[in-house]
Amino acid sequence: MPNATLSFHLKELSHAGLVVSRQSDRFVYYSPAIEAMNDLIGHLTDHFCSQSGANYDAVSASCESSKIKKTKATSRLNQRKAIA
Repeated sequence: MPNATLSFHLKELSHAGLVVSRQSDRFVYYSPAIEAMNDLIGHLTDHFCSQSGANYDAVSASCESSKIKKTKATSRLNQRKAIA
């Protein structure tokens, strides 16, 4: 990613309050604003989950089943490597 593009996006995130910037000489250092990000994620989760009718248990179960599938696939891949 070109430096100018990265700087542009980081500046926009800074204006949105999602990152904090600190200038030192000619460099600008950015760090995440964790509390603001958590607030945004909470808002989006509350807003979209309530509209879709989804509940957190269903989301958690879906994530868990996805993890199990990945684990099983990894196990099969490791078994194939061991046989070869």
